[in-house]
Amino acid sequence: MPRNLHKLVVFLLIPLSFVSCSGQKSADPSSSAAAQGQGQAGGRGGPGGRRGGGGPVPVVTAKVQSKSVPVTIPAVGTAEPLSTVQIRAQVTGQLSAVNFAEGQEVRKGQLLFTIDPRPFEAALAQAQAVLARDTATQQNAQQQATRYEDLFKRGLIPRDQYETQRASNQSLQATLEADRAAVDNAKLNLNYTRIMAPMTGRTGALGVHTGDLVRANDTTPMVVINQVSPIYVTFSVPGRYVGDIRRFQAQKPLVVKAQGQSPLPPGAQAPPPQVLTPSLAQQVSPGQGATAPVPAGVLETGRVSFIDNSVDASTGTIKLKGTFDNTDQGLWPGLFVQVTLHLTNDQNAIVVPAAAVQPSASGQYVYVVKADRTAEVRPVTVARQQGEEMIIASGLSAGEEVVTDGQLRLTPGAQVSTGGPRGGGAGNPEEGSAAPQGGQGRGRRSAS
Repeated sequence: MPRNLHKLVVFLLIPLSFVSCSGQKSADPSSSAAAQGQGQAGGRGGPGGRRGGGGPVPVVTAKVQSKSVPVTIPAVGTAEPLSTVQIRAQVTGQLSAVNFAEGQEVRKGQLLFTIDPRPFEAALAQAQAVLARDTATQQNAQQQATRYEDLFKRGLIPRDQYETQRASNQSLQATLEADRAAVDNAKLNLNYTRIMAPMTGRTGALGVHTGDLVRANDTTPMVVINQVSPIYVTFSVPGRYVGDIRRFQAQKPLVVKAQGQSPLPPGAQAPPPQVLTPSLAQQVSPGQGATAPVPAGVLETGRVSFIDNSVDASTGTIKLKGTFDNTDQGLWPGLFVQVTLHLTNDQNAIVVPAAAVQPSASGQYVYVVKADRTAEVRPVTVARQQGEEMIIASGLSAGEEVVTDGQLRLTPGAQVSTGGPRGGGAGNPEEGSAAPQGGQGRGRRSAS
């Protein structure tokens, strides 16, 4: 009986195994179809199925120009008054009047302060009275000396009496000279009670007020006057430019421009400062390197009027001063400004937009559009940057066409189209082009 049961179990397991195998075979086609569908979907999304993969790449281009470009040295400067005068009293007395408002523009010779003149008028009157008394005494002595001289010649008086009278007369004449000096000093002190402006300029904060007792040559000035029209702008440049500066200065006065930040409405947030530090200026040649864009603000033009006689050994820079007319008083003492020192003009310089030049591991390059509308990678050597333009030392010729936007989608030999929308290179980041030949890396996208 157990043997028959065993055979029954074996016969029941055989059909079940056939059913299981048939179920697996029926599932295989669906899985392969799904895999095939995924492969087709991947093919549509892969590089072979990119949109426009075979068409021209839309780019923005510009022509290479040959023109005159100024050679300049950027720096940071500080506006300084042409002259500064600290007004102090030269006599001691009570201040009776202030004849201007603090911060006011004053003219040379204008009355600023008045010190109580009555004590000085009295001193003058006293000195004049002493002079008058001594004058009368001296006149009498002079007459006596004349009579004594006549008597002495006639032998009626001894010599010692005559000489004593003559010495008394000479002593009184010296006394008169001292009296006259005392009168002049009293007049001068009386004149010091009226304090005039020694120059034209703008006054600062008042150090004294009406009724104060002012002392002669006090340590605190009564007011400070700054001459702001014209005005100096002091700046420093690397000392290695001294030879170039002196050579071009000998030909004609060097032009220097000073530009400040644009005015902002009250409460507005100021943009971050974009100025060139002296350390950056020391790393470039005249006119070389990026000149930071400055917001439109005060722009003044002046002339270099001072070159220091030595280079500062601690900073390696030399100090210069530019004189500006500053008729509108746009430059203010203590104001920091962006200074551009103009040395000369580089005639027939090869110029391209800065956005056309791309960096790579092997150097800088540009994409040049050839006559057949294909892109060519061209290594270039940049001499310097002037604002938004690059001056090319070698690698390009005037009249060539370079790509200024859309470099991300370009490859050497690719067809280009300049009629597409701006920024055509802003495609899918996964659709980046291969690196240019010669070890040049993938270019950055620049604004045109």
